[in-house]
Amino acid sequence: MTATLRQTATTVANTMIEGASTASALIGGAGGAYIGYQLAPASWSEGARLAFAGAAAVVGAIAVDGLAELLLAPLRRLMRRSPLSVTRAPAPANTLSEALSQAVAATEDDAANRAASASFRIDHGDNFLRNEDRWRGYENGEASFYLAPGVWLHYRCDKDKHGYGDPRFSLLTGDGEQPVVITGVEQIRHHLAARAAGLPAVPVTADSDMADVLDDDLAGVHAV
Repeated sequence: MTATLRQTATTVANTMIEGASTASALIGGAGGAYIGYQLAPASWSEGARLAFAGAAAVVGAIAVDGLAELLLAPLRRLMRRSPLSVTRAPAPANTLSEALSQAVAATEDDAANRAASASFRIDHGDNFLRNEDRWRGYENGEASFYLAPGVWLHYRCDKDKHGYGDPRFSLLTGDGEQPVVITGVEQIRHHLAARAAGLPAVPVTADSDMADVLDDDLAGVHAV
């Protein structure tokens, strides 16, 4: 599924979830109002009975919405973690050139998905580096994530001494600087905040002497 179709499907699903939440509150409110009005003593004035029905409507809306949320909350979490996707296999290739093109596209998609999946090592959140749609995969199995003009996060997977994949992330810039190994998303924040403040754009590490300097200089600076 393309990014546009995926976004559309996700939007529709989220709208349905929120619609169900609203409907449950309305149903609970209407039911509470009806029951409250019926239970109000007939000796009460009409105004008092309506006020009691209104209070019962609020209680009913909250109660039913709370029960519905027990079902809807897992769906909301699912939509945040696993956007809707549909896998559609390409048509069989008629020529070797067409087969190669399909293999190249599959390799690029695979690299982008591997980069997004491996990014949990440096970013435990769900809405930033783990979004595979923002990764650009390449034929060699590497991938890049556009952060800002002139700044990219690069992914590659090396083999360790046991032959297992060892994901590596590096920050690349268009300033001719050497790639810097990234082990945590806070380093990316430091780098972008430094560039926004016009300071030396050095991705700091926990043991870097620049860490305390940048922390002081960047006080109050909000990195976008």
